Amino acid sequence: MPKAQSKPKNLVIVESPAKAKTLKKFLGSGYTIEASMGHVRDLPKSELGINPDEDFEPKYITIRGKGELLAKLRKEAKNATKVYLATDPDREGEAISWHLMHALKVEPEKTARITFNEITQQAVKKAVKEARAVDMNLVDAQQARRVLDRVVGYKISPLLWKKVKKGLSAGRVQSVALKIICDREDEIDNFIPEEYWTIDAMLANAKKKQFEAKYHGDAKDGKKKKLTNKADADKVLKAAQKGDFVVQDVKKSQRSRRPNPPFTTSTLQQEAGRELNFATRKTMMIAQQLYEGITVGGHGTIGLVTYIRTDSTRIADEAFIAGKEYVEQTFGAAYALKEKPEVKAKRGSQDAHEAIRPSNVNLDPELIKEHLSRDQYRLYRLIWRRFLASIMTPALFDTVAAKIESGGHIFNANGSILKFEGYKKVYLSKEDEEEVGKALPELEIGEKLKLVKITPNQHFTQPPPRYSEASLVKALEENGVGRPSTYAPTISTITTRGYVTKEQKALYPTELGTIVNDIMKEHFDQIVNIDFTANMEETLDRVEDGEIAWKDVMRNFYPPFAEKLKIAEENIGEVEVRDEVTDILCENCGRNMVIKFGRYGRFLACPGFPDCRNAKPLFEDAGCDCPICKNGARVQIKKTKKGRLYYGCENNTAEPPCDYMSWNKPTGKPCPKCGQPLVEKGTKNSKKIACPDDKTCGYIIDAPEEEDKE
Repeated sequence: MPKAQSKPKNLVIVESPAKAKTLKKFLGSGYTIEASMGHVRDLPKSELGINPDEDFEPKYITIRGKGELLAKLRKEAKNATKVYLATDPDREGEAISWHLMHALKVEPEKTARITFNEITQQAVKKAVKEARAVDMNLVDAQQARRVLDRVVGYKISPLLWKKVKKGLSAGRVQSVALKIICDREDEIDNFIPEEYWTIDAMLANAKKKQFEAKYHGDAKDGKKKKLTNKADADKVLKAAQKGDFVVQDVKKSQRSRRPNPPFTTSTLQQEAGRELNFATRKTMMIAQQLYEGITVGGHGTIGLVTYIRTDSTRIADEAFIAGKEYVEQTFGAAYALKEKPEVKAKRGSQDAHEAIRPSNVNLDPELIKEHLSRDQYRLYRLIWRRFLASIMTPALFDTVAAKIESGGHIFNANGSILKFEGYKKVYLSKEDEEEVGKALPELEIGEKLKLVKITPNQHFTQPPPRYSEASLVKALEENGVGRPSTYAPTISTITTRGYVTKEQKALYPTELGTIVNDIMKEHFDQIVNIDFTANMEETLDRVEDGEIAWKDVMRNFYPPFAEKLKIAEENIGEVEVRDEVTDILCENCGRNMVIKFGRYGRFLACPGFPDCRNAKPLFEDAGCDCPICKNGARVQIKKTKKGRLYYGCENNTAEPPCDYMSWNKPTGKPCPKCGQPLVEKGTKNSKKIACPDDKTCGYIIDAPEEEDKE
């Protein structure tokens, strides 16, 4: 008897094996699920792959190593009744589906595109019923981005190889991110601290209940006054101590605090950085795992969260209803919002997907904790709590504000008590914890208070903080640079290229990063212009909406870019960096060592490479003796292991070592107030000489003008 032929199945192609495993649980025996392992076609790595003279037509080739996989998929597609392309529901996913359609050579009528915002049985089966054709507007928006980024990267990078060293790169988004970090570093370097004073008074009422009041300003006009020096502070102190502290006004009110909306990609990366200490790349890797599917006892393999690349805070009606029911049953009706929060799309937002939320709100993180890794559990709990909080009622506070006068000066005292937890029942961020206030004792207008203690405090303004990964993502989003899918890879690129280093969460530009940024600003100011980059993102959105053709984007962009490229090639070619020969002899072969550029900046190397591989750090003299050694040892310009510049004694590595170091250039002179080594701060045109202890000493003077050297 001949073997019965197996009935043809529908073929579903996803991007990852994890997603394939999850879908197999939902679609049953009538479907074969395969994974494309990401992109199958791309522009060639060995060449530009785009011909501007042929209207920017891209040349796509099969990605190396994907031949065997494509052969298998072609065979499956040929025998299938229908081919469903189920890649991610965004531009990138749409482009992968389009490339698959071409690579598999499947007839358009036999293929269908399916998308789902969450990988649950209901969502997947609904997507199959609502299958559609590949959206070419989405594909074209992705093609425009890919071609644009390829032209920028492949045209500018060779210039950086000539100017600095091989292996460097430039990019439309990464170069802007680097500029933002470098600009902040310039702000910090040029920052001049300003002195100011605060005065805190510890007071007690008739019942001996103590509380703190802070100096506000003059009683005559009631306006806030800034105390800029000790003389101002002493004047207020003297007058206040002579008079009686009398309550002038007491205002009681109620304040509410609304919860934050559920996560977007950007806010998830920021909060995971703050609360969990996750790098952006780690956050996205774990979030992808939660989206693609986790095997949970009693539920099988299921996607725990909705799609993780989104800039929208809206949620589906059914998600709100399910969440509202959960809140009412778990905490009570008083904690649940009656209506779904109204969401206004931000300017520049694509709003293509829902916010990031749990696929099933009833899957409490504590109930499924044993099925998750530690990091999966922590991130899922963060997403679950944030969503739940977003549909809960505001927290309510009873607040008291008291105005107290003494000696013609006003002191303010504020207190607050949490009256109703609201959303804080489930979600307390670090920001929320800091908000928890202290109660004020009962105070009456006209009541005299006892002065327990009054304390003047000297302060100095601080420079803006360096960016962390979280705050950089926020800056990129606020400026419209990049899209949710680009934040993590952008930060990863500028870090792995050695342009930026991270120390205790703070991002510092390396010497290499500063050099590359300077070249980009000088020769490609348009590329690193934040407004230009943001406007380009809006242009790509218009391509997605079908308003303009993707090749029109390139036709408008390329001619002025090519002109700048031509000018830059001429100028940069004249200043090509060559190895600088020094008078330092190689200990191994006696040749004069040369200065080379590496990932962490300049270093000494033997020109006899590869026969002689001797290399060592290059330290420049900072122009003064070490203030600690006092034996003629010199201060040198050095670098940390991560490439950040600092000033240290040449005996840092001696026995015993000298531990002198400074982030600012030392002058070689002691502070006249406290004796610490003075340093230089500010710009060349506004240079200051300051004590490094700006918190307690604060000595600072204008730097003497340098004499012109003839």
